[in-house]
Amino acid sequence: MTPGGFHAGRPIPGSEAEADQFYIRTPASRADDHNLVLEQDDTFVVLDPRGDVRPVGLAEEGLYHAGTRYLSRLTLWLAGAPPLLLSSAVTPDNARIVIDLTNLDVASDGNVVPRGTLHLRRTIVLWHGVRHDRLHLRNYGVAPVTTTLSLAFDADYADIFEVRGTPRARRGRRLETRVSGSDVVLGYVGLDRVVRRTRFTVSSPRRTLAATRLEVDVDLPPGGEEVCDLSIACEYDRPRRASIGFADADREATAALEARHRQYARVRTSNQHFNEWINRSVADLTMLTAERPEGDVPYAGVPWFSAPFGRDSLITALECLWIAPSLARGVLDYLAATQATTVDPERDAQPGKILHEARHGEMAALGEIPFGRYYGSQDATPLFLMLAAAYYERTGDRTTIERIWPQIRAALAWIDRDGDSDGDGFIEYERQSSTGLVHQGWKDSHDAIFHRDGRPAEGSIATCEIQGYVFAAWRSIARLAMVMGDQPLATSLRSKADALRARFDEAFWCEAIGTYALALDGAKDPCVVISSNAGHALFTGIASPERGRAAGRTLVGPSSFSGWGVRTVAAGECRYNPMSYHNGSVWPHDNAILARGLARYGLREEAVGVLNGLFQASARVDLHRLPELFCGFPRRGTERPTLYPVACNPQAWAAGSVFLLLQAAIGIELDAVSRTIRFEHPRLPASIDEVQIEGLRLGPARVDLRLERHGHDVGLTVLRREGDVQIVARK
Repeated sequence: MTPGGFHAGRPIPGSEAEADQFYIRTPASRADDHNLVLEQDDTFVVLDPRGDVRPVGLAEEGLYHAGTRYLSRLTLWLAGAPPLLLSSAVTPDNARIVIDLTNLDVASDGNVVPRGTLHLRRTIVLWHGVRHDRLHLRNYGVAPVTTTLSLAFDADYADIFEVRGTPRARRGRRLETRVSGSDVVLGYVGLDRVVRRTRFTVSSPRRTLAATRLEVDVDLPPGGEEVCDLSIACEYDRPRRASIGFADADREATAALEARHRQYARVRTSNQHFNEWINRSVADLTMLTAERPEGDVPYAGVPWFSAPFGRDSLITALECLWIAPSLARGVLDYLAATQATTVDPERDAQPGKILHEARHGEMAALGEIPFGRYYGSQDATPLFLMLAAAYYERTGDRTTIERIWPQIRAALAWIDRDGDSDGDGFIEYERQSSTGLVHQGWKDSHDAIFHRDGRPAEGSIATCEIQGYVFAAWRSIARLAMVMGDQPLATSLRSKADALRARFDEAFWCEAIGTYALALDGAKDPCVVISSNAGHALFTGIASPERGRAAGRTLVGPSSFSGWGVRTVAAGECRYNPMSYHNGSVWPHDNAILARGLARYGLREEAVGVLNGLFQASARVDLHRLPELFCGFPRRGTERPTLYPVACNPQAWAAGSVFLLLQAAIGIELDAVSRTIRFEHPRLPASIDEVQIEGLRLGPARVDLRLERHGHDVGLTVLRREGDVQIVARK
């Protein structure tokens, strides 16, 4: 899924665009340096700063529902011209978009209405598959104004993969637009025989409707106001009218986000910029979390990955586990319910394997892409086991573990049966699907796994980080097996974990580069490349103590650490490119994982350095929102990090990174069984003097805590304690 460049409408021969069938095209520069984004369950919008959808720039703007773009054009005009933008923003809770506009110098009844006479406040809310717009117009002039609000619109019903650039030989057909009463209905019947419609409904009685346009006439005396509400409903195979108006949709959407927000303990610091990063991260996580029948699941990111992703959801839940454990329960239940039960090579599915992604949309339904329900992740299955064990340790929720215990056993069986395809004791991947992903670790672009001379790794590939995930899964599920009364399973898993650790250290350690190999190829030759993957070996504990610390120091060395964060591939490696998706960029979630690993191996100051780099990055980007990734160029003075052109923004595991980074710094661990909260060698960056954690729950107990930095020391104060909980700090 690697972005890159095109020439004359076709991929450059030999480029990553030509090699990667799921490459995200970049046909033009962005029209603006930021878009406005909202998401609610399976619906999201990407809008320009005026709240419009224009077919320019990277072409991702639109209203999307269930993997299809239901609105590809929407332009608002005031008095016959595009209004002048005053300001626009997504509210801090991600509940709505608010845009302030005014008129240009225009004529009205033969008189010129000066710029700035009319104020138009445009508010946009998403709720249950409907975009709700409120247009509030006020005349600040001293004379009456007669004017017209007009909206031009269209819908291309493009599948999200079409928008990304995947070509299609055939498409469905547009239906005749229907205009009646207060509605305009656009429609499309796909090759999957599903009818998709976009229904426009306007509240004003002084409206004029047409197939691609609606107009509202407005008479405003001096100081006069008028409110017009517009709903744009996404219909999937059946009519769907906006069942409630704008005010009710706004109230219900806000209440739903607030309910999810309350699941997070509150973290405040002495640094307001850090607080903004935390607050935006929580708001993004609550917005990206979708209600599924099995529970709440964080979708990966807008616009390209607005769907359930096994790996992304699992890592997001792990990042947030100490602060919001309920998120993990929904992820575990959903992935248990969607676990593969049969062999299906075209979906890379095998019994016990955990989902990679689940897509809606016409192309997924027709099998034009393999991602309707796709299992091409070799790491999601051990990550599922890691999260299950960590969730129990954090919550003591035996009921959930008992419910998913059959799926846990099935996942363990998959690792033994199919994960190690050649029986060498390592977990490898090699795609079975002719159209699936070539690489099936977290770096899944086609060129991400390579040798030091740039040759691509071939055959069954065992990446560094997946071995760590399996090691941690076996170790942690062994403890869970004891809880479930299965002593033989616990003994077996501990034995296998110890053997894997010894094999890993022997096969993956590369003395010449001072870190672990990126991967072993099908011939068991190591990819001797300095990469961030080694940080995951520290995170999981598979690295030996001495070599783990050495690898950690290599990770934060000058070739890897850009000043903002650790690069996916170190500068100087053959394929290093700071503008590449996986070969030199900086990913916040990757850095959070490796920072936690650094702290695990006693390199807590280095972990704090990674936290500080990403904090400085967040302070310089729009909304304090860290994107999916950014370019790996060296930090230059006070400049902001160089943005990656088609990164998802917001993105769930990027939003969750702040909490794992903070956990790495302060060393917090929560054990529900022993009812203990521990702080191991807590540290804080120089930019933060104090951290306050309120409403931190451990079982029925609740505590409020304050950490204060005193030079290199951090003091801990218990502000409130309700219930039976022990708090221990080791310095």
